[in-house]
Amino acid sequence: MHYNAAEDLRAAIAAWHAWLADEKRVSAHTSSNYGRDLGFFLAFIGEYREVVPDMALLDKLEPMDFRAWLSRRMGDGLSKSSTARALSALRSFFRFLERRGWIGSSAVHALRTPKLPHSVPKPLAPNDAIEMVEAIGDLALNEWEGKRDVAVLTLLYGCGLRISEALTLNRNQIPKGEVLRVTGKGNKQRLVPLLPVVVEAVRDYVDACPHHLEPDGPLFVGARGKRLRAEIIQKQVRGTRILLGLPDTATPHALRHSFATHLLAGGGDLRTIQELLGHASLSTTQRYTEVDREQLIRVYEDAHPRAR
Repeated sequence: MHYNAAEDLRAAIAAWHAWLADEKRVSAHTSSNYGRDLGFFLAFIGEYREVVPDMALLDKLEPMDFRAWLSRRMGDGLSKSSTARALSALRSFFRFLERRGWIGSSAVHALRTPKLPHSVPKPLAPNDAIEMVEAIGDLALNEWEGKRDVAVLTLLYGCGLRISEALTLNRNQIPKGEVLRVTGKGNKQRLVPLLPVVVEAVRDYVDACPHHLEPDGPLFVGARGKRLRAEIIQKQVRGTRILLGLPDTATPHALRHSFATHLLAGGGDLRTIQELLGHASLSTTQRYTEVDREQLIRVYEDAHPRAR
């Protein structure tokens, strides 16, 4: 995002990004999004106040300045979830400046976070999840890429990995034995049990892969031998769900939701599922109890004679 800012402000932004990476250990993706959100705000405030933003200006911003920014976002049709993330980025930046004594208490803290609609994860039915994992290989241009795509989806559904977690695995982290060490958000590590089907799927891909996989290089690679991009898997999943007649909610991340929901339905407890998914808060994991309850109600309404 291009915007004008005084030299002292640009130095503060660079220090903030360094703090996000070194102290908070946020992902490069999150840091980039935060930087983009802050950039849009500074571009707006520079236009709104008709000045080049500097630290002195930030120290003098009032609630009306931030409300004007929120109003602009609403006028531009930006979603509440997008605005909530942008507001989180601004709070992080201004709190960082306050803690270092570079500005006083900011008016940004007076703003309320937009109330987001309550969302419930949309998992696939067990048969649909298994069919998607097995069928994605049929859409590949060649056999080794098909085995690769099956292996990636097997990790998502069999271990509950995020797609980013699967694609950042290196060759020396190949799933083997009984557990897999996964590095998730905030560089936090967790151990997840390995099903034999997961180990077998990844081994089939590695044996078929025509590229030399360096030990400290990527495990999953694209056609040119570079680390596989998430967009490739997402594209293949779109084709697979069309082929199988599945809804648009059948995404790679839906397989992670399916992993958690099917474990819960099979008797898994929330604390264990929280550990397996790498959720920092149990409240995030508790969303899956709502999915399970909804499924229970549907089964009851379909099966109970007095429900008709």
